[in-house]
Amino acid sequence: MNTSFVSKRAPVYADVPDEKWNDWRWQLSHRLNTVEDIEKVLKLTDSEKKALQTQGLFRVDVTPYFISLIDPEDPDDPTRKQIIPVAEELNAFTAMMEDSLAEDRHSPVPGLVHRYPDRVLMLVTTQCASYCRYCTRSRIVGDPGQTFNRQEFEMQIEYLKNTPQVRDVLLSGGDPLVLAPKVLEELLTRLREIPHIEIIRIGSRVPVFMPMRVTQELCDLLAKFHPLWLNIHVNHSNEITKELAEAADRLTRAGIPLGNQSVLLAGVNDNVHIQRELVHNLVRIRVRPYYLYQCDLVEGAGHFRTPVAKGIEIMEGLRGHTSGYAVPQYIIDAPGGGGKIPVMPNYLLSMSDHKVILRNYEGYVTTYEEPTDYLPSDAAKFKGIKRPEPGQGGLTGLLEGESLFIKPDGFDELHNRGGGQHRLRDENKWKPLGIGSGETD
Repeated sequence: MNTSFVSKRAPVYADVPDEKWNDWRWQLSHRLNTVEDIEKVLKLTDSEKKALQTQGLFRVDVTPYFISLIDPEDPDDPTRKQIIPVAEELNAFTAMMEDSLAEDRHSPVPGLVHRYPDRVLMLVTTQCASYCRYCTRSRIVGDPGQTFNRQEFEMQIEYLKNTPQVRDVLLSGGDPLVLAPKVLEELLTRLREIPHIEIIRIGSRVPVFMPMRVTQELCDLLAKFHPLWLNIHVNHSNEITKELAEAADRLTRAGIPLGNQSVLLAGVNDNVHIQRELVHNLVRIRVRPYYLYQCDLVEGAGHFRTPVAKGIEIMEGLRGHTSGYAVPQYIIDAPGGGGKIPVMPNYLLSMSDHKVILRNYEGYVTTYEEPTDYLPSDAAKFKGIKRPEPGQGGLTGLLEGESLFIKPDGFDELHNRGGGQHRLRDENKWKPLGIGSGETD
């Protein structure tokens, strides 16, 4: 594969044989987490030393591979900020929440979050290869005492068997790719035995923290359970190395579609030029940008938060300025369990029943004329209603809520639609037709 991405290895690891360095088990067993260990690689600031020596902060662990990507002399290195704690984590912010997404409230059984109608989040481990300082699940992730046991796993599988509306299962945690291969295979096998589960997805930062885990054997294992999708987590182009590019190549050649979920982080990637470089480099390694998340209201992560306006500004600088498939959705995961809400710049300026006013990325304003004889595709099944021929008059259908509103013959055009009321010039209201009821008044 022809890329210009490079490999990096901190000087302290220069004498480690390639056989060990490229062994993911060696990487896991040699993670760094103390002032003494990390100072062998980086020149720590007073703030970092204070945080590393404070009891009760979110867990610190980083693979030798990933810490090697950091400029040891730069305290503002974007990779460094994601994994090395600072004293700001000790500050309390009134908006911070332990379970900001209310996942526990939507868990019918331990470790399974069922917030959306047809899909679930399945937390299969609390362990990661390295730990992000802004982790949404810091309340459980990294804590060995929070590990899910066999009984809870069986409860998850039983719930899925008995819930036929679930067609899509997202495996997360923690990180599913730190599981022992036999455990991961059993998990995927059990899910594939459930007939109504169509899609399996994995959310993992292992290819970024430890790309040597993405062996051909792992790719062959995952390929047995298609359709299977994988989202990785890259926040800055500095994380895209020769090793990650090769891991992505192995995964895509195994038929696994790759997406990227990043988090908007102050001082890391809160700049349109950084984001544009990131999405360009992602598509070069065949990873499609999927989500750009607003940082969640996580305890200890307040210093990473940006205004929502910053995210909208970045989306303005991506949409139209680069390929559409390189533009992620900007998402706010609603506090309190409201789910993912897409946020975009305002390209729709105004609309009426006959035209829409739009602007493009350059500020060009245009008008799109709405059709005047449109009926929804399911309206024709109702008794007494026929879809008008193109260009002819007849009934005009509008969908509002759960009702189809039809304009009776002989009435004039719509007078106004303010306040949700559909009024005609003679003040008669539009007739509601219950969807699916077959009623005509």
